[in-house]
Order: sequence, then structure tokens, then C-alpha cells
Amino acid sequence: MSTHLPTTDVRDAESRARTDRMRAALLAADFTADGLLELLGAPAYAALARSETVPALRATRGESPLETLVRLFLLQRPEPRARAEAALPVADCLADGWLVQDGDEVRAQVDVRPYGGPEGQDWWVVSDLGCAVGGAGGIRGAGQVDRSALVLGVGGASTTLAGITVPTPVGRALDLGTGSGIQALHASRHATHVTATDLNPRALRIAALTLALSGAAPAELREGSLFEPVGEEKYDLVVSNPPFVISPGARLTYRDGGMGGDDLCRTLVQQAAAHLNDGGYCQLLANWQHVEGEEWTDRVRSWVPRGCDAWVVQREVQDITQYAELWLRDGGDHRTSPEEYAARYDAWLDEFEARGTKAVGFGWITLRKSGADDPSVIVEEWPHPVEQPLGETVVGHFARQDYLRRTDDAALLAGHFRLAGEVVQEQVGLPGAEDPEHVVLRQNRGMRRATKVDTVGAGFAGVCDGSLPAGRILDAIAQLMGEDPVLLRDRTPEAIRMLVEQGFLEPVGTDG
Repeated sequence: MSTHLPTTDVRDAESRARTDRMRAALLAADFTADGLLELLGAPAYAALARSETVPALRATRGESPLETLVRLFLLQRPEPRARAEAALPVADCLADGWLVQDGDEVRAQVDVRPYGGPEGQDWWVVSDLGCAVGGAGGIRGAGQVDRSALVLGVGGASTTLAGITVPTPVGRALDLGTGSGIQALHASRHATHVTATDLNPRALRIAALTLALSGAAPAELREGSLFEPVGEEKYDLVVSNPPFVISPGARLTYRDGGMGGDDLCRTLVQQAAAHLNDGGYCQLLANWQHVEGEEWTDRVRSWVPRGCDAWVVQREVQDITQYAELWLRDGGDHRTSPEEYAARYDAWLDEFEARGTKAVGFGWITLRKSGADDPSVIVEEWPHPVEQPLGETVVGHFARQDYLRRTDDAALLAGHFRLAGEVVQEQVGLPGAEDPEHVVLRQNRGMRRATKVDTVGAGFAGVCDGSLPAGRILDAIAQLMGEDPVLLRDRTPEAIRMLVEQGFLEPVGTDG
């Protein structure tokens, strides 16, 4: 891989003009996420995301500008300069270092990958050659860069974090550990000022390229670890896809944080409150250890700083052998000698054995600085499919926690509720049975939760349209079922709270 990076400088008018011309050429050739899908077709497009290039090569045998750009930037194939001239302002790209010329051919210095923004924006994410998707063991370019300094492009983790990030307009946002700048790019949509930090100076340079080529406002770039580069500054939004991998040592900057076990994620969470404005959010992806004799929920709950509400969702758990194998492949260790691979595998298992770790969890952590004396800290496991983006769902979750915290049972029964959109009821029981064994309410959007309810809960939820207070609905149900309305009012608030907390019921004003 080339050790050089493009020299685009957003502070220089001529350099900005050259980047604008390059972006215009990419758009003119339809070198966009939609254009790429149409050219390659779904199977080849998906194969390219797995770092498999043969289907894409077969789909780009022509000489159109789009095919030329795919071969040049995504497949890392040299192209005749004359052909590249039909797709790009080659002189500009050579001047800024996007391309380098060898004889009559030009080749890319970096991977430039089309990326569709949430409102249909045409963006491009820059990364090191061979690192657009997945880890360092992906597509290989010519030459070599120190693996510890590699900068990855778009992957499943980065798109997951972008999808759960709250979309609320904010004044100041911080992308901690920016990598190729994906989160900073998303934050530029709704933040007045974006700061991006990284321990790797190469990542900061690539993040600047991503923002410039995508036409986004430049971020303030700072080098350093965790919150060190920002001192005591505070933000309305902090996002981080940190190097959370629990590994022996710190071989690869993009994944290994250099701290023991899950200490990096714990430290990041514990320090976040000091860098949040009131009402601000910190959202990150994390790994945590499942340790013998300890509940993982207690472990992660202990990380939450005072004055913050938290919502932690464990999405996946891997035993230590699966986990070690995943990251050994990520680092390309499966391509080494059998003896070297075995030695590194042993080192991972030694690390886990020393810490009593039996498995590793992966998930999302969201903090909100509420200042509440009785903070809401929900730690749960939800490995089931969800509907991204979930940013608005996150906002709604914390709004419901606020409502439940300030609403006692009397106020709850006086409140009005509406059944959330796209909630369906399922009745489960033996075929032919007169009554179901139980009733399930299921969401078809957001977290796509499902929960069992009794006959009263199902009837209550079905009637809720915002027009009647909860207490009056329960009185009517009591009359229909021949129950004591006072007893029903006493035992139902807990069920209502659960339905509100999980998003099946939405509190509404008395005006409906």
C-alpha cells in the first residue's frame, strides 16, 4: 500500500476548488451508492462489501467513466491516464495526490467509496487501500503500510453507530476516535461545530479528506487519546466507535485500545459525564467481559457516571474462542504460518483466562446527562432484528423515562395514552382452543419489541386512542369483566408503566 495520502487542504482556495471539481466529476459519472448498485447488481455489490472483487471485476469490463472509477478506487487497478481523463480531472487529482502516475497509467493512493447519507446525500468515505470494508486482512493494494496505522472505511459497526445517533440539532459535537471520519460526516448534518479526535494522525488526515470530498463543513481535528485532546471542554453530543476489542496488547490502533480487558470502554463511559452539557448525549459502541461469578449487567451498570441516565443494549455475545478467531482473521493472522497463528491464538486465550472471562458482549451504550437524583439506568439484552435508523427511538426512550420518573400512579391513571404506530396483537394457544394461552403485543418498527400481556393489558392497549384517561378505561374493563374497579386500578399501573417504557403506549396531552 502507498504510504502517501492526498494533500487536499480546505484552508487553501485552489485546493478546495480542485476538490470541488473532483466531486463534480464523481457525480457526473454517477459514482454514487445508487449508481454503484445499479452498475454492479446486488450480488456483486454485496460481494464487494465482503472484500471479494471478482464479481465486480466481471461487471466492470467496459470503458465508461463509472466503470473506470470503480476499477481505480474500489478495485485498486491501474488505469491508462487517457481513459482516466474521461472520468476525472486527472491533473487536479495528481496535484493533490488522489492519484499517482506510473508511466502511462495512474493508480489510486486511497480507497474512495460512495456512501449514501440519511437524507439521500451523495458522500464518499476515504480509507487506506484495502481497508474500505472489514479489517486489515481485506483487499490488498501494492506496497505496505504499517498495519498499526491503517485507517478503515465503512463497516457494520460504523453504520450501526450512525443509525442510533440522536438526530437532534446541537451546537457542539465530538467524534472521539474518528477513524475515516464517518461519524463526523453524519454529525455535520445537525451540529454547528464538530470536533474530531484520534490517536492516529493518519486517521485525522483521512477524516479531513472524507469531509472535504463529501462537501461537508470541515471539522476541528485534534490528535490524542480519549478525552485528552479536548481538555475540559463540553459538548451536546459525543459519539465514539472506539478501539474496543479486548485483546492481548495493542497491535492495531484501529481496534486495540491498549488498556487491559474492557477498561478502555469503562474509562470512556465514566469520563463522558464531565464532557457533556446538561441534556447532552454520549453514544458509543463497546465490548464488555462476561466474567465468572459476575452478572454482565451489573458490570456495565457500574460504569454509568452519576447524574446520567443510561440505556445499554447487548446485541451479541461470543464465547472467547469465537471472539479470538474473529479478530485473528480481522488482523490477517490466518495468513501467517500455522505456528505463528497458534501462538497468537494462545495469547488471546491466556488473556481471557487471566481475567476469568468466559465470553464477550457487544452492544450500544447511550448516556444522557439528566442530573436526576434517581437516574434511569436500563441494561438489557436484545439480539433480535431492529429497524434502523434508531436515533428518534433513542430520543423517545429517554423522553418516556422522564415521563415515568415524574408521574406517580395517581397521575398515571389520570393520563391519556395512545397505542404506538404499527403495533399488532398476536394470540397464542392450541388450535381450536376457545381462549388463547397468552396474548403478545408486537412492534413492527424501531426496536421491534414483543411482550406478553394479560387480557386486561391487551384490552387496555387496544382502546387507547388518547381520548380517555387510563382510569376510566380500566373502570370500563372492570365492568365488562365483572371485576372490582378499585382492585383493578391498584394492580394495573405497573403493567401500564411497562408498556410505556417499552414504547407500546405513548403519553399524550389531554387535547388528544
